[in-house]
Amino acid sequence: MGFLILIAFICVPLIEIAVFIEVGGLVGLWPTLALIALTAVLGTWLLRAQGLAILSRARSQMERGELPTRELFDGLCLLVAGALLLTPGFVTDFLGALLFVPSLRDGLRRAIGRYLAARAETRVFVDGREVHRQRPGGRTIDGEYDDLTDRPGPDRDPSRRLPR
Repeated sequence: MGFLILIAFICVPLIEIAVFIEVGGLVGLWPTLALIALTAVLGTWLLRAQGLAILSRARSQMERGELPTRELFDGLCLLVAGALLLTPGFVTDFLGALLFVPSLRDGLRRAIGRYLAARAETRVFVDGREVHRQRPGGRTIDGEYDDLTDRPGPDRDPSRRLPR
């Protein structure tokens, strides 16, 4: 994972510089700089509008006693979109703009949810100790039990013992 981040920190600026050179060669220096400023202004306006709408939806869900998980994910996407739009460049602006599209955010949320569910594991703790761990596709056997640990040995009721 760390290697991928290193590659991204190297490749993204190189790609942005190449796109700046191409766009500058096509439309000139000042129109290129104006486009960069325009995307920052439009991105800020979109971020404010969608951010306030998401905040309003989250607040109303919390008032109804619901957990606003979708809104939290959308807010995280908008945070990333804002960071990408504030980074100068056409490629990062395009990626940031994609995160403003609600249907793309929904697809990303579902894909990440499936990815996490496939790698999740169930863990059971009793008295702060892990007693069971299950990977996806594993078997779970449900059952009932009586806790006999607080009773002294000879006084236990033999009829309550499990057969061996």
